[in-house]
Amino acid sequence: MNIPLLVFNDKGIYCEVADVYIDPWKPVDKAIITHGHADHSRWGHKQYITQHTNIPIIKHRLGDIVVTGKKYNETFMINNVKFSFHPAGHIIGSSQIRVEHKGEVWVFTGDYKIEDDGISVPYEPVRCHTFITECTFGLPAFKWAPQTEVFEDINSWWSRNQKEQKTSILFGYSLGKAQRLLKYLDPTIGKIYTHGAIENMTEVLRSIVDFPETILITRDTTKEELKGNIVLAPPSAHGSTWIRKMVPYVTASASGWMAFRGARRRRAIDKGFILSDHCDWQGLLQAIEATGAEKIISTHGYTDIFSRYLRELGYDARTEQTQYEGELVEVEKNKGSEVSE
Repeated sequence: MNIPLLVFNDKGIYCEVADVYIDPWKPVDKAIITHGHADHSRWGHKQYITQHTNIPIIKHRLGDIVVTGKKYNETFMINNVKFSFHPAGHIIGSSQIRVEHKGEVWVFTGDYKIEDDGISVPYEPVRCHTFITECTFGLPAFKWAPQTEVFEDINSWWSRNQKEQKTSILFGYSLGKAQRLLKYLDPTIGKIYTHGAIENMTEVLRSIVDFPETILITRDTTKEELKGNIVLAPPSAHGSTWIRKMVPYVTASASGWMAFRGARRRRAIDKGFILSDHCDWQGLLQAIEATGAEKIISTHGYTDIFSRYLRELGYDARTEQTQYEGELVEVEKNKGSEVSE
């Protein structure tokens, strides 16, 4: 019996022929990394290989690591297995990994979205035989509006708060969501202030994307300075002593989970904007169809429901357990790492 090109074990996704892991969650000798979020790029590997734009991101988060960078669509060989990185459109520097050996092609998406956000290299469909996909939002209920509409709503919200001289606090993950929000905030409304975790990560990425000017909030920043302006903060800052100096303020969260009724109330947020760096239901189906793949492996999200639906469509679909957490990762882990970053 032939061993599959990629297998799932207790350390991650393993290519035995090449003796290399993709996005492993335990320390390994050689790791190919799709993107910089903490659940996909972890500390402790002896050697990292990633798309070159992702190098400053993971170095900022992981420190002094041994890392090799590759361009998109550049092929490289490991023990006669051909690998290449292809745009995932998830966040800046995010990639799908194409793996080819003896005419068989697998693609691992990591995390991805098909809408062009204007700051990441847009998603690129890659033809393959087996497609490993996340399905963070793999339910028909998830349907994203075009981001232009969402950002119009965000800027209108800020403008209303500005007229009432209230500080607008907008929560988004420090890597990815925060930069996407920053890119489309309207600086003619007011000034854009940032939490340290977001400011530090944005500074890493300013050489790649032209962002509006931001002002880092310090201990010396007064509530009078913040009035009418907007603050970008990680979700972990909500309810912390850090935001108490900003009263009176209005809070909002930008997340795909805001599509769920009650999500805003459970998080004690005044306003929710539905904005995700992952595919919605139709985006997932569209991406899968474009690959031409017959075999689909769903990793994290609504895996059972999504795989069952794919089987009804005629795909050879199954699920695999991983330690990837999709859009949940920063919400939970922010309680420690993001604030101190």
